[in-house]
Amino acid sequence: MPSTGPDMTAEAVVVKEVHVAVAVVIRDGRVLIARRPDHVHQGGLLEFPGGKVEPGETVQQALVREIGEETGLTVPEGSLEPVIGIRHDYGDKRVFLDVWSTTEAQGQARGCEGQPVDWLLPEALADDAFPAANRPIIRALRLPSTLPITGEIADIAEGLEKLSRSLENVMSPLLVLRSPALDSDAYCRLAEEAVALTGDHCGVIVHGAPGIFESVAGASGLHLPWREAEKLMARPVPGGVWLGVSCHNADEIAHAVRLGADYVTLGPVAETATHPGEPGIGWSAFQDIVDSAPVPVYGLGGLGRDQVAEAKVAGAQGVAGIRFWWPSN
Repeated sequence: MPSTGPDMTAEAVVVKEVHVAVAVVIRDGRVLIARRPDHVHQGGLLEFPGGKVEPGETVQQALVREIGEETGLTVPEGSLEPVIGIRHDYGDKRVFLDVWSTTEAQGQARGCEGQPVDWLLPEALADDAFPAANRPIIRALRLPSTLPITGEIADIAEGLEKLSRSLENVMSPLLVLRSPALDSDAYCRLAEEAVALTGDHCGVIVHGAPGIFESVAGASGLHLPWREAEKLMARPVPGGVWLGVSCHNADEIAHAVRLGADYVTLGPVAETATHPGEPGIGWSAFQDIVDSAPVPVYGLGGLGRDQVAEAKVAGAQGVAGIRFWWPSN
């Protein structure tokens, strides 16, 4: 006898994804932010200018319109550059935050809809002052477009000499100190010397197990190789320092996100000198993975500084690597 109850085979309701254009307007090193009205969803929190992309609009056209309507600023469409794409599920709706930046906005910013606006340094953007979906944007604004990683270091003195030479050729506020050839005690000595050597030039992110970070005073963060990340169930370092994870696919990135990673590396994108004849995943597969990653992603493997723009087009934060800055001998 047929059931008279609800049709349990009915197709589930599809939640539509809302495409939202988000603008990072930068002037004199400061970022334009606004405060959400108290009566709206997540009222009182800070936000970046932007809004829904209307039918028939490109994201750039939407940004030019939204920035003008909300702040009175005029933005040349060609000045907009991609920052990050973030997909966020609110339960009742899903949004894709399509984030672009410009340094060429013209005019005097004002809250055209009655909202307070201000210019803040990226370092002053506090996580808890923004909706959770905006927090990866803050990470992306603070992270460099190139993330240098040290090459092979088998001797502390030689490694420090190479680091000293390399610092002259890199303009980055961060570097990853990687040296698998050293045992943990020697690595910690190297890291302490590296922190002292780099000083205010750039922060040193140590590489390895969580205990390494705890042993090196002054380290700016921890970068976990996947073999260490897969053992963990929670963030192993405090908030306020960087946590990176080496990933090779979407599942590994999802695990890194659950750990609270601030950024990940993904690769190899191209063939590398250490693995000749082994092709990388390529930009197309790289972009497919990055499209669903809610954290800044660095392309890794066979890439140089001249491919930062290509990486950004694919949705990346930039490129990470060794050979574009580390001396070969």
